[in-house]
Amino acid sequence: MIRTIPVGLGARAYDVVVGPGLIDRAGDHIAPLLRNRRTAIVADSNVAEHHGERLSAALERAGVAVDVITVPAGEESKSFEGLADLSDQLLALELDRGDVIVAFGGGVIGDLAGFAASIYKRGIDFVQVPTSLLAQVDSSVGGKTAIDTPRGKNLIGAFHQPRLVLADLDVLATLPAREMACGYAEVIKYGMLGDADFFQWLERNGARVLERELEALSHAVARSVEMKAEIVAEDEKEQGRRALLNLGHTFGHALEAECGFGEALKHGEAVGAGCAMAFRFSAMLGLCPDIDAARVEQALKAAGLPTRLDDLPRGPGFRADRLIAHMGQDKKAQGGTLTFILARRIGEAFTAKGVDPAPLRDFLITEGALP
Repeated sequence: MIRTIPVGLGARAYDVVVGPGLIDRAGDHIAPLLRNRRTAIVADSNVAEHHGERLSAALERAGVAVDVITVPAGEESKSFEGLADLSDQLLALELDRGDVIVAFGGGVIGDLAGFAASIYKRGIDFVQVPTSLLAQVDSSVGGKTAIDTPRGKNLIGAFHQPRLVLADLDVLATLPAREMACGYAEVIKYGMLGDADFFQWLERNGARVLERELEALSHAVARSVEMKAEIVAEDEKEQGRRALLNLGHTFGHALEAECGFGEALKHGEAVGAGCAMAFRFSAMLGLCPDIDAARVEQALKAAGLPTRLDDLPRGPGFRADRLIAHMGQDKKAQGGTLTFILARRIGEAFTAKGVDPAPLRDFLITEGALP
């Protein structure tokens, strides 16, 4: 049940390998990429504890020297301070450009280690070994790397493609149910934005994916990666179609900013709520059938994801104007105007530029935000 999905970027093309048992065979996949037979594994503290020895042993069996750098688990590590600390540890190891960094963890580690790789000695190769469902289907593929700032999420970063992605489905067995739901938000997003048949399959089989039934999980991850690989190959630097992958993110990042980019509201939960809001906003504007917005909300609810402001951890309530201000910091915003990914129907998203803040504010108030 091993699937290899190419990301077609010419001389910088690479494979995403999806299937069980890949960590124990990581040396067979990674060693051929190395000039110096040396790696530095960057792992978060939770992943290092549960799986670090297995990955190190697999690389060492292939004759690869391994150093391990452990980063505190959590979004807070994806910061200037976290980047400076990781860069200093990499420099202390005296890695050179013939060595490779292995990002071993969820989206935080992939983004942080990938960004560090992009700037270390003006660029060093790296490999993604994502250990969360969200990272396997989204952040590990496509070369986006970044850190957060107090002004917004992922605002400082670079495009830096990995040499390889190994998505081991077995590692998801230890993932908490909340993290599985967060990843599922990104899986079902692919159906919303460009594959109505996949969305319908998930409506029928989502519970099997969340329960980690191998056949269903393998299909969900592989189809998600196929869609992202196709989009990235067509539009690597997000000048066109790749922006569709941000469905739900403009709303979601604003919600994350208000909740403090922490454990109170995880990224996948924010994306789930953001997708539901994007479809309801599209329906309010007359762009999308109400029935499609309702189906999206129901599918997300069935996965245990938030879909409304009332579902989110914000005691005093959200304020419409503050949410809109956060949206103005969104990377898709241009010339002081707001850009959203909206929908005409399930499976057909589009980029809407120059969105008027007035109906957006009205929408947020109808959603329960304070004026």
